[in-house]
Amino acid sequence: MARVVFENVGKKYGKMWALREFSARFEPGETVSVIGPNGSGKTTMIKCLLGLVHSTTGTIMVNGETVGPDPSYRHHVGHMPQISRFPNELKIGQLIDLMDDIRGKDQGRAEGPLVRDLGVDAMMDKRLGTLSGGQRQKVSAVLAFRYAPSVLVLDEPTAGLDPLSSEILLKAVRDIKRTGCTVLITSHLMEEVEALADRVAYLQDGTLRFLLPPEELLSATGERRLSKAIPAMLINHTRSHVESL
Repeated sequence: MARVVFENVGKKYGKMWALREFSARFEPGETVSVIGPNGSGKTTMIKCLLGLVHSTTGTIMVNGETVGPDPSYRHHVGHMPQISRFPNELKIGQLIDLMDDIRGKDQGRAEGPLVRDLGVDAMMDKRLGTLSGGQRQKVSAVLAFRYAPSVLVLDEPTAGLDPLSSEILLKAVRDIKRTGCTVLITSHLMEEVEALADRVAYLQDGTLRFLLPPEELLSATGERRLSKAIPAMLINHTRSHVESL
């Protein structure tokens, strides 16, 4: 059974469609890189999956459950947003305790993936309002991985992280994938896409242009790098569409 299913999902804001007839199936244990220009529909697709906005048309299913008013499916979804917003007055340790209580998990603050590897165990008494952007990213990563998600959504996860922390995080993505977790990751960095993606989903103008494994993109275009194969694929699609008119 597919882990995440989108069926003809569309989202309309006023008269504008931010996402149009989006259909895709994401399987257990695969990493899908979701890419596209600003305003392409990536963020809207993620928000619909997370239940942060409700789709105008279509259905979304996670682990066989339909995404709707009941938020219980989110217990199986980890999310690392591009910009994390935390209560400034709380300390890191207090936030982790609070999230453990909400999730009904009884584990030590310093336990779990990435806490020690990213140095968060040494920052437990720091107030969230005093953290740098990179430190906030580390806390967000710890929370996203902490509750053994079956679906993990990472939005530009290495933005603001130093090279060592970025590599630690990417290794954690590869490790959690081996547990059967489905990972959706947005990134503007082609080296991350090449390193992680089992398939690449390209959105433009709210429409899914293709959802293909990297090796198929390279083979179809004759290119050796995704940074060149992706634009070549888009040119081919545009040419084919014009010729069909």
